[in-house]
Amino acid sequence: MRRLVFISLLFSQSIFAQDLRSYQQVIPQTRVAFDMVAIPSGSFVLGQTKKVQVPSFWMGKTEVTYDEYQLFFEEARDPEPKPPKDGPDAITRPSPPYIDFTLGMGKVGGYPANSMQQYAAIMYCKWLYTKTGIFYRLPTEAEWEYACKAGAEIPAEKLADYAWFQVNSSEKYHQVGLKKPNAWGLFDMQGNVSEWVLDHFDPNPSSRNESPIFIDKYADAVVKGGNFQDPLTQVRSSARLAADPVWNRRDPQIPKSIWWNADAPFVGFRIMRPAKQPSKQEIITFFEKYL
Repeated sequence: MRRLVFISLLFSQSIFAQDLRSYQQVIPQTRVAFDMVAIPSGSFVLGQTKKVQVPSFWMGKTEVTYDEYQLFFEEARDPEPKPPKDGPDAITRPSPPYIDFTLGMGKVGGYPANSMQQYAAIMYCKWLYTKTGIFYRLPTEAEWEYACKAGAEIPAEKLADYAWFQVNSSEKYHQVGLKKPNAWGLFDMQGNVSEWVLDHFDPNPSSRNESPIFIDKYADAVVKGGNFQDPLTQVRSSARLAADPVWNRRDPQIPKSIWWNADAPFVGFRIMRPAKQPSKQEIITFFEKYL
């Protein structure tokens, strides 16, 4: 049954939320780091149909790169990864890829991680929590779109300065951060690779608000931002797309992988962090719900 589910931890904020500062997170026991940008609270029109209020939060400055994602992927894995059952300490990792999902477009050195299912993106967030003690997750559609617009839509005639898409990508994704950032300092929000959000797809515009839409764990999840293959209309901030089984049609496994999309080199993700750290039990509840 389609329904809106609100989890308080997703949108909780401290009294100091407006005083958030951007920071760099080093992944413990590595030299790999990523930047988190402070996003102020405010309101905006979601999907050009409905005004919503969004609390302040941090958003990843760029899409998650292979340099980050490989740390999660390459740690010692369970021989037969299964959905976790024991809370945040139970981390399964992606099965080995059976083809080069990058298709030669680039991997180490700041290229966006790609071809993962939404499940894998959320499991990465869970792994990151166990490594840092900080709760990171996928943004909701409202948070993503609010951060993308950054107060005002980038004019269509200037979008090529900010995004890799059909007109300038040479049919491949590129290293993150090469184009101009938006007004809040976020790179590649539009184009390059599409980005998983927490919501599941509901075509009814009136159902879209601050709360994520949750249908079930493996229902059609939403990607935002468009990608390097897309025309201008698909890289606008309000554009959205539901996961499609065709993205994994070449997967030889039966059932098909919960980790990879064999035919989606254009799908990646970025992470966010709520202004207030949820309790351990709230975090366990969150991962049990979405994984």
